[in-house]
Amino acid sequence: MAPVRRSPKGRTTLWLGSALLLLSFAMAGSYWWIQHPMGGPDTPVDLEVEPGQSARQVAQSVAEAGLSVSPWLLYQWFRWSGESRLIRAGSYEIQPGTSPAQLLRKLVDGDQSLARLRLIEGWTFRQVRAELARTTTLKAESAALSDAELMDRLGVPGTAPEGRFFPDTYTYAKGSSDLTVLRRAHAAMRKRVEAAWNQRAPDSPLKSADELLTLASIVEKETGRAEDRPMVASVFVNRLRIRMPLQTDPTVIYGLGERFDGNLRRKDLQTDTPYNTYTRAGLPPTPIALPGRDSLMAVVQPSGSKALYFVARGDGSSQFSETLADHNRAVDKYQRKAAR
Repeated sequence: MAPVRRSPKGRTTLWLGSALLLLSFAMAGSYWWIQHPMGGPDTPVDLEVEPGQSARQVAQSVAEAGLSVSPWLLYQWFRWSGESRLIRAGSYEIQPGTSPAQLLRKLVDGDQSLARLRLIEGWTFRQVRAELARTTTLKAESAALSDAELMDRLGVPGTAPEGRFFPDTYTYAKGSSDLTVLRRAHAAMRKRVEAAWNQRAPDSPLKSADELLTLASIVEKETGRAEDRPMVASVFVNRLRIRMPLQTDPTVIYGLGERFDGNLRRKDLQTDTPYNTYTRAGLPPTPIALPGRDSLMAVVQPSGSKALYFVARGDGSSQFSETLADHNRAVDKYQRKAAR
């Protein structure tokens, strides 16, 4: 019997069928690989994508971060997806079990790993800088800068940093510059001060928003209970109106700086410094701490009292008096007897 001869058309059809079969196997394998978890440690892996990195460099960074994946295959997936140019710079936390498809979606969405920094009401700027130094998830770009250089980098040259940053909790991508967080906190304080200044009482003795910020910082440090803030503010506002010295210990303590050992002595109250409100009338030259929103609002809308004095009761609250005689009696009741 003569052998069966295949026509050129038949051979072409067979070749195409084989090629399609191989292609379908390749596509199935690729789909499995794209959806299959990448190998790596059992703990989250931190990935840094720098601005300007190419998709090839990002794929290499993924492998170098500790994930068991072929950089070449990952790069080909980035290209094949059509989204390689949409990958965003930032800090990412890659969870165990993440697939190449999930990874790309995270990078394109900019789903960065976040950390938090909390600035506390009543903190000084020295405490703010100490907290920044302790925060390892921030790039410490401010560490080598003086206070003046730092404020210049924030775009407010010649401004003292004390009290200029709003106390709040700030969320940021890990690896962000600490200057970025400070810039946000500074903008937040400026916005809060402007809002409070626009709501000031018509008869307020304060001449500027800066004076508002300074007095609010004193109220913040003098208040043991939130509900006392409007009354504490009214005492200082009343004193400013009649040009009576503020005579507030927190400003003296601030002026002592690192020399303060926790014990405020009579000689400290009598030693003149720009921050000694016993020896100098009016407000100190700068704020002394970070005031919160309630202290800002208390200063622009204080209680309508005539009180000129207050003394701590020992439970966090204060006793307010309109006359010196009443104040002396309150001091005798709440402080002198307690000291006996």
